[in-house]
Amino acid sequence: MAIETNHPLIEEILSDWKTRIGEEYTGYRGHVYRMFNFCLALRQCSEEEKTKLAIAACFHDIGLWSDQTVDYIPPSIVQAKRYLTETGQDAWSEEIGLMIEWHHKIRRHRDDRFPLVEVFRKGDLVDFSLGLFKCGLPKSFVDEVKARIPNAGFHRFLMKGAKEWFGKHPLSPPPFMKW
Repeated sequence: MAIETNHPLIEEILSDWKTRIGEEYTGYRGHVYRMFNFCLALRQCSEEEKTKLAIAACFHDIGLWSDQTVDYIPPSIVQAKRYLTETGQDAWSEEIGLMIEWHHKIRRHRDDRFPLVEVFRKGDLVDFSLGLFKCGLPKSFVDEVKARIPNAGFHRFLMKGAKEWFGKHPLSPPPFMKW
């Protein structure tokens, strides 16, 4: 499978956020592309599904910067839905909203109406875990994606946020974790 490293829609969406994301931009962009590639490898997608995955990938963690909060899933959904409204794609709001809402769910997400929700959850898990969880993807593919699309400090940025959260809330899971 070809590895996507420059998708026009992803570039267009993320370019609007480059200044707000700041020094973490390269790392976040890499995360978006790695998980997008993992999603595409997990399911043979139609062009419409690829577009939905690209949009969800761009917005799934954007609340970290739009609202500067560890409880970033709700504002990420707001930003995605705003984009969908502005681009005349309101019909996708529920599905993309669910993809973002459940992307850190620990257990499998079961919803026959929207199979991309589970694909998206798995794609993010592969990257978030640095490939420890492969969700059925070949190790060689995961390694190739990681080599072609550098981490650029993204996981270091996440660990900094986790350290701050657990320093203040040592017995509570972060609000973005879903069971």
